[in-house]
Amino acid sequence: MKSHIGAATRLNAAMHTGFFLLLAASVARFVAGHGLSGATPLILVLTGTLALVYVAGVLSWSVLGRLRPVWLAVVIAVWLALVVAAPSFAWCAVPLFFVCLQVLRSRTVVVVVVVLTVATILAQLRIASEFDPSIVLAPIAVALMATMTFLQLDRDRVKLADLVKDLLRARVELAQSQRLAGMVQERERLAREIHDALAQGLSSMRMLLQAAQRTWDTDPELAKGHVSRAVDAAGDNLAEARRFVAGLGSPRLDSADLAASLEDLVGQVRFAVMHVVRFETSGTPYPLSPAVEAGLLRIAQSALANVSDHAGATEAAVTLTYLTDKVVLDIRDNGVGFEPASARASGDRGHGLRMIGERLAELGGEMVVESAPGEGTALAATVPVRGAP
Repeated sequence: MKSHIGAATRLNAAMHTGFFLLLAASVARFVAGHGLSGATPLILVLTGTLALVYVAGVLSWSVLGRLRPVWLAVVIAVWLALVVAAPSFAWCAVPLFFVCLQVLRSRTVVVVVVVLTVATILAQLRIASEFDPSIVLAPIAVALMATMTFLQLDRDRVKLADLVKDLLRARVELAQSQRLAGMVQERERLAREIHDALAQGLSSMRMLLQAAQRTWDTDPELAKGHVSRAVDAAGDNLAEARRFVAGLGSPRLDSADLAASLEDLVGQVRFAVMHVVRFETSGTPYPLSPAVEAGLLRIAQSALANVSDHAGATEAAVTLTYLTDKVVLDIRDNGVGFEPASARASGDRGHGLRMIGERLAELGGEMVVESAPGEGTALAATVPVRGAP
């Protein structure tokens, strides 16, 4: 856009310079033909008036605004009077063509250019000793080329302006789309965190408080233990909430690796649901990236929440397996099982599976679910690991 404006400025400067050069050449030609004595006061006055009016318009171009056609009409009127008095000034019409094309509308431009061309031809015929076809054809050719060139430049300018408008509109739309996409992404992240972390923690708290309620009269000490663990779970959930709102990882991973965090999670679930939940590792452990550790921990939380809420299981097992190029998290239970296809279509369990699938997709991993009614459930989450030994 700046280069286009610079080109237009240079074109205007060349156009105005050309006018004064042709005016000076016309004066020189007139003096050469008639001598200084032939320079009548009328020619001098008209020449000086034309130069002053033109300079005034150029210097106050931005101020004139809508009055530019009036200024141009005065310039053309003075020029026509000068051509009638001295036909040698006719060639000043060439830069006037460009001024007309820049100031006037298309229909008016055609009329004015025709007038300038006819005036130029008549002036040349007046001073010609004999008729020459070039006297007629040359002004027409110059007017035609100048008009077509400037009209094409004007069309290019309009196209460029439209392209700039489209570009600005596209940038605004892109910014809005990115903003909406960011909002949607953040909502999905919060939804996953709430489902995977808080839902599991709240489920554990509920079960612990229910267990405390059942044993409050018969075994107060055991009930107090359940309440104490529920308080600890509430503190963990509060820390989780603060961390995922800030976009950080799980506080479980702050002071422990993934395996230790999973073992702690399994212990919490075991106390809450009061059934057997085992944890084991396989292979030689090696460091994982924070994103992979946080993702697998959230997946384990979500899967164990599904086991606690929906499976009706008496046993569950979590296995973390380190392979040469990937790490696998398995969660198995002996619960009621379900149809994976129908669970993905509807229901809370299907929602949890979708969340797990989205997390794995972000990590470049994949999920395999094996289940059937009455046969328990096995979920395997596999994540490729770069740089693993």
